[in-house]
Amino acid sequence: MLLVLSDDHKEHLAFLPTVDTAVVGEFGRIALEFLRRGSSPKIYEGAARKLSVPVDMVQHGVEGLMFLMTESSKHMISEVDFLDSVLALGFGDELNQMLLQLYLQHHSQIRSILSQLPSNLPAYQNLEWRLDVQLASRSARQQVIPALTMRLLLTRGSDSRSDHSIRVLQADPSTLLHLISTLEAALAAMKTSHSRRILRNIK
Repeated sequence: MLLVLSDDHKEHLAFLPTVDTAVVGEFGRIALEFLRRGSSPKIYEGAARKLSVPVDMVQHGVEGLMFLMTESSKHMISEVDFLDSVLALGFGDELNQMLLQLYLQHHSQIRSILSQLPSNLPAYQNLEWRLDVQLASRSARQQVIPALTMRLLLTRGSDSRSDHSIRVLQADPSTLLHLISTLEAALAAMKTSHSRRILRNIK
């Protein structure tokens, strides 16, 4: 899977090639610290004074780096996919390798932090299913009409204050098999070199 970065994110990250790789590493440390405890304007101001650049430029650079690391960690993308994703930014090999090392070094910790953050998106809790088969009706005494009924339990929020919701879905086996094969084909297509080239050029 490749990350698709917006023009705003690309603009924020464009600041990174103008500083030393050691500064990029420090920005990575700051981004991880902000992810744990929240941002601090004083740190932005101190870094801006040392680099003799506007404060918002430093802030955007750290936030862009934070977005890159969190999205990569969230989707657990591979080393190859990460490098292909940052290739669209037009950075040099040294900076790309520096960003890759930051990702490999901290992605487990970032995923751990993200799992503790409250989320507004529903999360999977449990799935129950039942197969019903209609064998006869008033108009036809001999027939076989299967239907799969699924009861999906979702949660939203933290463990202590979670809201539960239930979704009931029904599909016939042929529709379900078609859905599975379509999703598997889409996942396989995302891994082809042709798809990688297309995604690198999507804005």
